Amino acid sequence: MKGKLAAVLLIAIAALAAGVLAIASGGSADGAATPAAKPKKPIPFEQHDLFIEYNATDGDAGLQLNLDAENWKKFTLRDPRGRVLVNMTARGRLSHPPHGLSELFFEASEPPFTQVPFRRFKRLFPEGTYRFSGIAGNGRRMTGSDRLSHLIPGAPHVISPTRGAQVDPNGFRVSWDPVRSPAGVKIVSYQVTVKLGKRELSMYLPATATSVAIPGEFLEPGKPLEAEVLARESSGNQTITALPPFRTR
Repeated sequence: MKGKLAAVLLIAIAALAAGVLAIASGGSADGAATPAAKPKKPIPFEQHDLFIEYNATDGDAGLQLNLDAENWKKFTLRDPRGRVLVNMTARGRLSHPPHGLSELFFEASEPPFTQVPFRRFKRLFPEGTYRFSGIAGNGRRMTGSDRLSHLIPGAPHVISPTRGAQVDPNGFRVSWDPVRSPAGVKIVSYQVTVKLGKRELSMYLPATATSVAIPGEFLEPGKPLEAEVLARESSGNQTITALPPFRTR
């Protein structure tokens, strides 16, 4: 009787061990395979805008990027040929949940055209699809892309204020001609920025705008002013015209 009981016990132990091994190897106790977990899809970057800023007054151009995602710890930007342009990795506490990075803006240096002619700039940063990749705070892959264009809007022609003008400290208008060149350009907005000392007033305006009022609340009598008008094209590329020196009365 004892021999039969020992034999039954050994068989039960062997069966239990076989079931444990089957489950550990991806199967089930009855030998059926357990489906492998499907890899999760990459998370897209929420916003991204890669573009060229062309300064018609200073004679230079630079590559700029606006990027946004909820939480990431690694970012890589590659050009159309797959070459890495930017590679960023969060370190320390910023690399561990719940912390991470969110918005990113960079503006490349802008050497003058006497040093880097625009034709060379375009060779350095060719037209085409630039790809973004990254790692989210939870370890998920992130992806995105944006197309860089070489279609640059013409420089806004500022009508007023003119060089040496003395404007009303109670308020004045900045006026310009609409940008319609080169062929194929589509202006989507204008931006007017006025600086008085360390203070700055910036306004984003629709493509139909050709002037904007600068309020007296921002101004002071007898002060020099700086200003610029920026035209933005549907590709994201933008061109700046700086106003000549002027001041309030």
